[in-house]
Amino acid sequence: MITKNDMFDPMLVACPAFVPAWHAFVNEWEGSEDDLPYYVALGDLAHHLVEQLDAGATQNFEAVFDVVERWHCQGDSYVKEAATIGLLEGIQNISLNRGTDPRRFEFWLKPESKRRWDELSRFWNGENVLSDD
Repeated sequence: MITKNDMFDPMLVACPAFVPAWHAFVNEWEGSEDDLPYYVALGDLAHHLVEQLDAGATQNFEAVFDVVERWHCQGDSYVKEAATIGLLEGIQNISLNRGTDPRRFEFWLKPESKRRWDELSRFWNGENVLSDD
């Protein structure tokens, strides 16, 4: 079972270009009495991935979205929700705000991640379809 405390380990291997942003995030929150705000890091990752897509630097996307699929399939409830709401929804929103078609990411989505992606899209189109698992 993947937990929030170890969810970023495989992502940093899959997406080495994100490592500097991850270190900056950890340094910013070092010494905090609270847990790391992983949703903030997922937002940073979403920004990074949209920027990478726009730059045509997608060589690691297969590995990145393999990790996202593992988060959805092997994560605890926090990790599953964070992968959907923190990352996938972040990618959709950031893409739209930048004028990037978020559907361009669908090429790399694996089955469970694609299901969650589609649920988010239907939800934002006015359908109440988000699942709890």
